[in-house]
This record gives sequence, structure tokens and C-alpha cells, in this order.
Amino acid sequence: MRGGRVSAAVAAVVALVVSSGCGAGPAGGGGKPAPEDDRPLALVYRGPAACEGCPEAAGALLAGDGFRVRYVGPRERVRFGPNVMTGVAVYVQPGGTNGQEVGTAWDLLGHEPGFSPELVRAYVRRGGHYLGLCMGGYLAGDPGFDLLPGDSGPYVRTPGATVADERDTLVDVVWRGRPQRMYFQDGPYFDVDGPAAEVLARYSDGRPAAVVAAYGAGRVAVSGPHPEAPAAWYRDYELPDESQTGTVLGRDLLHTLTGTPGGGTPGGGTPGSGTPGSGTPTL
Repeated sequence: MRGGRVSAAVAAVVALVVSSGCGAGPAGGGGKPAPEDDRPLALVYRGPAACEGCPEAAGALLAGDGFRVRYVGPRERVRFGPNVMTGVAVYVQPGGTNGQEVGTAWDLLGHEPGFSPELVRAYVRRGGHYLGLCMGGYLAGDPGFDLLPGDSGPYVRTPGATVADERDTLVDVVWRGRPQRMYFQDGPYFDVDGPAAEVLARYSDGRPAAVVAAYGAGRVAVSGPHPEAPAAWYRDYELPDESQTGTVLGRDLLHTLTGTPGGGTPGGGTPGSGTPGSGTPTL
């Protein structure tokens, strides 16, 4: 979750992602039809349960990793409905607005025309992929889609938390054994257990900060910190810029979710492996 400001830099990213991901025809209708786009499709929620700039930041992370991005929501060309998940490779629930309660975000989603939690649950259960970032991580638990083998909770309220309030800041995590700093704003930790869950990152107190877990035939990836945070977010709050590190960690999370090689962790390594030079990620 984070504030609702959108800088000029983020606006430029928004324009790029929207123009490349919405599949609009040539201006004026006089050019050749656009060639068929065979990139995997990422469907990103954009509506009142997400903050301004959060869907676009998530979309930019996915577009930079070879996905075709479309947005779903009450003001989008794509709306929730029975066939909304057709052909979707990854569904993304992004961050929410500062101070927005999880129950409030869930209620806002529930009031959107055509929305049903079962649309997402059934999609993942059949082999789909859910990516939840900050508020999207909270909503992977209860109240929410209830996709985790456990639940989510506010990290700032846990004993030993290194962040004690809801301000936008950096948080220290250990990602695959390596210390990292990530953009953070009142994100969750994940109380998960069992062989179906792989913890990629932990906060300084040991609580899981990023997790990939099985749900039916599909997978769920969640992160309390914001790996998708662009450089503009760091500038907005006068924080040291860790956006490049975040992008690498975000790609690691994404590739572990989808079971595809690529990405890697700062300092070397292949996503999903935990060790340098290993192969395709496995859950």
C-alpha cells in the first residue's frame, strides 16, 4: 500500500504500458493491422481497491519481463465477468492506498460489477498464477481470496518489527540468503506453513516477506515490500533508490511463480534455485 501521488516519471511509464498493452488499432484506422501478439498476458487490477500508480508500476515490471499487459476494473475496457480470465498467464492484485483497511479494499472489490472471488480462485485452482503485491498480498489471505496455506497480517504490528508506522520507507529483508533493502509501506507478513509454500524472503525478525505457494494446480506469489517500485517512488519520499534491486527481486518472484527461468538475484543466481547457476525454478 502507498500514497496516491503519481509523478511525471510514473505517468510516462503508464502511457508506455497502456499504449503497448491495450491492443488498440492504428491511429486513424489507415495502417496495417497490428501483428498477433503471442506474449503471455498479464491481467492487472486497476480500480478503487488499488492506489494511483500501483497498477501501472506492476504493469511496467511485467511488461519489462516480456508480458503483454491489460488492466481490469470498473473504468477499463476489460471488466470482470465469466470469461475475464480466458488466456491470462498471470493475474495481478497490486498495492492499495495509504491507510486503506484490508476489509475496505475487499469490500470495494466485492462491489465491482461482475466481480466474484471465485473468478480468481477457480482460475488459480485450474493452473493459473496470482501475483499479490502489498495490499494484493493481504488480499491473498482472509479477508480476501483465501489462496494461501495460512494467512497474512500487518508486519508493523508484530513484535520485533523494524518498521513501526505506515510511512513510506525502506525495509531490510533477507532474500534467498542475501540482505536486501526494499520499498515498503505498511505491507504484510505471511503466516504460512507446509510443503506447498516456499519462502523467498524474510524480514529481519524472521517472518516471511515474500512467498510462493501452491493452490490447486496453480501458484500464488505474494510480497509485503514493493519490488515493482519505480525510481520515482523513492524520489517522492527522499529514499535511497533501490529500484534496480527491486526489479531483479520482482523478476525472481515472478519467474518462481510461473516456473520459468530468468531474472536472478543481485550478486548472481537464478530465480527459484536459491544458489548461483542453478536451473529452472521449482516449487
